[in-house]
Amino acid sequence: MTDFSDLLTGYRRFRQIEYRRQRDRWDELSEGQAPKVMVIACSDSRVDPAQVFDTSPGEIFVVRNIANLVPPFELGGGRHGVSAALEFAVTQLEVPEIVVMGHGACGGVHAALTRRFEGKAPGAGGFIAHWVDMLDEARDRVIAEHGDGEEAIRALELETVRVSIANLRTFPCIPEREAAGTLKIHGAYFAIRDGVLHVMDDAGAFAPA
Repeated sequence: MTDFSDLLTGYRRFRQIEYRRQRDRWDELSEGQAPKVMVIACSDSRVDPAQVFDTSPGEIFVVRNIANLVPPFELGGGRHGVSAALEFAVTQLEVPEIVVMGHGACGGVHAALTRRFEGKAPGAGGFIAHWVDMLDEARDRVIAEHGDGEEAIRALELETVRVSIANLRTFPCIPEREAAGTLKIHGAYFAIRDGVLHVMDDAGAFAPA
């Protein structure tokens, strides 16, 4: 099992091999970043966008959280980590593309489907419950159509992408850039079990890339 000392060993390998191999790239990045794609993904340790998309340093601007969710635009209350990252990527870095990537075996989706943390205090699951309740409407639709088994889990995992994309479009900076043709939004889903990436079409359907 990897612990912090293993991470330091990995860092030393990186410093000796990969950093030296891409030294020109790191020198360039020290002057600033200009990623062309923002990726919104899950914090799940098995789904690293840089690995899935085989990218180099500086190529993607990544935000990760439980179940790859984007909250709707709102002005009041709380900290707005995802909103701030989105605002920075779109208005400051001016990324021309955003990808929302869901994945298989998502623990956040399972929590939303089962409501296992509902009623729990913050620190005991309450934060998780309040975060994944963004999926409540989608959850009700999925259960009505698929029940609460494996088929429902997969359906709700796909819904996380659709819900997040719908919420993205509640931010004023998004639709105005889409209308101007300077921003495109994509949906994707990575199936851990078989390693296949599925891409969402304009109608919301997913198919292998």
